[in-house]
Amino acid sequence: MDEFSNDIWVFIEQHGGKPADVSFELLSKGRKLADTMKCALKSVVIGDDVKSLAIETFRYGADESYVIDHHDLHHYATLPYSRILNELVDEHKPRVFLFGATIVGRDLAPRVASHTRSGLTADCTDLQISNVTYLGTEFKDLLLQIRPAFGGNIVATIIAPDTQTQMATVREGVMEMHPLPLPHAVKLVEIPYIPAEFDQLITIIEQHRQESKVNLKGAPIIVAGGYGMQTKEKFKLIQDLAHTLGGEVAGSRAAVDAGFILHERQVGQTGVTVRPKLYFAIGISGAIQHRAGMQEAKKIIAINTDPEAPIFDIAHYSIVGDAADVIPKFIDAYKSKLK
Repeated sequence: MDEFSNDIWVFIEQHGGKPADVSFELLSKGRKLADTMKCALKSVVIGDDVKSLAIETFRYGADESYVIDHHDLHHYATLPYSRILNELVDEHKPRVFLFGATIVGRDLAPRVASHTRSGLTADCTDLQISNVTYLGTEFKDLLLQIRPAFGGNIVATIIAPDTQTQMATVREGVMEMHPLPLPHAVKLVEIPYIPAEFDQLITIIEQHRQESKVNLKGAPIIVAGGYGMQTKEKFKLIQDLAHTLGGEVAGSRAAVDAGFILHERQVGQTGVTVRPKLYFAIGISGAIQHRAGMQEAKKIIAINTDPEAPIFDIAHYSIVGDAADVIPKFIDAYKSKLK
């Protein structure tokens, strides 16, 4: 593989010139991986009037940026975007290519993986670089793609030793975003857009986007409830506590499936990843899928009737008891302190 590059690439998703947070989060993680591999970190930016965005990627660790800028690329379209990336990968053969696990990323990454016959691990919760001995052969600088598997019963480490380009998608919020105090010098590689015959087979006539009004990622206090709250009526206690503390309401997947709370407020492997200053986990058993989305909270208070609940393994403060009894006492205690 010496004739191939050893670079790490990150696809920068943008809509109307506004970048997706997950792209900069991946750049921050990619910077650490590139330092481990002693290789270059490169951003790939496709769109219309996106040079300023490409320059911004250097704040988050990029050494170089491939820019494909053309008015025909204003809106994301599967055919031209995937063709452009496939041609770039064929020419430069990066060692690692990372995408956000967004609607766009989940559409685009598999097409690149199929084209290159690379492995692709979805929804990773961690990425590491390591030398691995597999079937008696040592592989250098393999991407360890880490994620829960088998219904969250185990944490799997997945490798792709037989392919030049290793690929993974990561959900928003899983990696932390860290601007560099001293960004590298800007080095843009502008690549001309040469339309192909099939690029415009599908055209966008009209597009509507609505930003979510829920911002769990930015909330300093989150009160999350699980299936252990038993009913939608009892789940209102979660809302009462959140309102009292000035926090956001969240829930586990089981709570969402039970209809206690909307999916946009789900925390966990298939929901949102959060890092609040204070996280209440109430009536949540603490399965690995949920812990993956909140275990880096600064302080975790867990309330559960089961003293053996896994959530207590990561909680800073553990309360064994019925939420219907404990929550009103929390609210009364907090209000009395304000008097």
